[in-house]
Amino acid sequence: MKLSALISDGMVLQRGAKCCIWGTSKKNRQVKVTFLDETYLTCANEQGEWEITLLNMQHGGPYVMEIDDGEKYRIKDILIGDVWLLGGQSNMELPIKRTLDLYEEEIKEVEDSRIRIFQVPQKYDFNGPIMELEGGSWRSVSAENILDFSAVGYFFGKELEAVQGIPIGLLQTAVGGTPAEAWISEGSLLKLGGYEQELEKNKDSGYIHNTTQTESRQSNEWFQKLQKSDPGLQGQNWYDPDFVTEDWQIIRIPQMFQKNDLKKWTGSLWFCKEFTLTEESLRQLKEEAEAAKKPLLARVRLGTLIDSDDTYINGELIGSTGYKYPPRKYDFPIQFLKAGKNVITIRLIVNCGEGGFVPDKKYLLQAGSLTVDLSGEWKFQYGGAADPLPVTTFFQYKPSGVYYGMLYPLRKYSILGAAFYQGESNTGKPDNYEKLFKILIQDWRSLWKKEFPFLYVQLANYGEYQKGYKDTGWAAIREAQRKCLSIKNTAMAVAIDTGEYNDLHPLNKKTIGFRLALCARKISYGEAIVCSGPLIDKKVITPEGIRLFFTEIGSGLVSKRGELRNFSIAGEDNKFIPASAVIETENTLLVFSEEMKEPRYVRYAWEDNTEEVNFYNREGLPASPFMI
Repeated sequence: MKLSALISDGMVLQRGAKCCIWGTSKKNRQVKVTFLDETYLTCANEQGEWEITLLNMQHGGPYVMEIDDGEKYRIKDILIGDVWLLGGQSNMELPIKRTLDLYEEEIKEVEDSRIRIFQVPQKYDFNGPIMELEGGSWRSVSAENILDFSAVGYFFGKELEAVQGIPIGLLQTAVGGTPAEAWISEGSLLKLGGYEQELEKNKDSGYIHNTTQTESRQSNEWFQKLQKSDPGLQGQNWYDPDFVTEDWQIIRIPQMFQKNDLKKWTGSLWFCKEFTLTEESLRQLKEEAEAAKKPLLARVRLGTLIDSDDTYINGELIGSTGYKYPPRKYDFPIQFLKAGKNVITIRLIVNCGEGGFVPDKKYLLQAGSLTVDLSGEWKFQYGGAADPLPVTTFFQYKPSGVYYGMLYPLRKYSILGAAFYQGESNTGKPDNYEKLFKILIQDWRSLWKKEFPFLYVQLANYGEYQKGYKDTGWAAIREAQRKCLSIKNTAMAVAIDTGEYNDLHPLNKKTIGFRLALCARKISYGEAIVCSGPLIDKKVITPEGIRLFFTEIGSGLVSKRGELRNFSIAGEDNKFIPASAVIETENTLLVFSEEMKEPRYVRYAWEDNTEEVNFYNREGLPASPFMI
């Protein structure tokens, strides 16, 4: 007997639905399934495949299921509740452990056996669907096992379980960096057109193997060559705290290197900073450790570094990170610190000439009650120079790959709906995103043969503030996402006020999870609640300006923190200028400018990163960006 990894201890079965239980046995073998005092009989076919269907189960548990094909199998700790599929790219995949700056206290003692999580193994295939998962398991939520699970997904599930009072199952099938087309079937992409060549090329497993091997070798050779050419690793190592750095240059940290000569540098760069600790401060740390009755760790926080780093304290390596996105948090024993002079040294590797220490992040050393500010003046020296790092082909990003490798194997498992957070990887080519996204929703529903609720997150704000009233990829994707609300049984969580200008992966995932849960409560559970901020409905051009009408107003439109901002208007020439906006009634506002007497177009929050969003409904939900 062999069962899908989904049919296992701890699973959540979808209440009120046709739930398939399936597996393989010897051909023509009778299989008996016993569950909730009911017995189901079937026979395996010539290929040994069998399945049975459970009907209209009420929420509850835990229960035990027995499967007998001559040998008995017991599946334990089964719950019946609601199962949600979590899809998308890195902001859905981003794990709880990356958000602990905000949620550490909330997470450290969490224990909830009524929320079950399942992480689908990351896999792609271009030659047709993978029929069954190769791994994965159900786990109850606990402080230990939630750390690697989707933060958005967890907060979404937590809110639903709390409000609905039923078990929740969460299936995470998200891969950082994936564009929408990676989650769409080949047949649908061929109908759309434009993907034929890439789809065909990636069917050649030899091409994929050779490309992967060649690029891996080239990358390894690049790093090895850089290490051999780096003067900081030859002879006396520059991370030695006694190494003399009197001739090193001065630089202020944090900063991106585009504004100085370092912007031209590809290869390694060395940075060091001295700080002094007193005997008294170290004695206090030891007393704090004794009082806590456990070893005390110090932590260095280095914001975000671009691209990779090795970091040392007094010559001891305390941490390394191989790519640019993770925040640097390196823990080390306080014994590495000493009274008097201490030295922190960073070997930073810049892949393609655009390195830096991301501003407006925390640069600190912390240990108990001790805090040392690591921003300000550092010394630096050039290390080894290099050509740009050879490109890497990420095949998991390619069309249809993860659809067949990660989504298709889930098709038999009954779900209530899907929550999706994606779009960042399509901002470079936003023009066809509306079509892609509509096809994606259709494909996923077709796979389950069900028009299930599809919830999704509109892109958050990101990037430097630039008031240019120009078309931007991020604004265009948001507009495409807004327009996809025309699809039946969908809802969108607006995130324009949750982002961080200097981080593609903002930490505030609890708000996103909460807003997705509001969407679910309205369209899946039928609650009469407001689940969205104001959505543009229509416009009327008047002599005074353009009057805008909104839906999802809740108990009325409001402006937070002063007059409404971030509106712009244009005439027939499509040249946008700033505009004023005032709320007239509970569902209308007037947009106007003394500089334009005949406006025809209105935009709201039409930037990658909109500054000081303040247009909401009274329920506290932000208005969606739009163009009309």
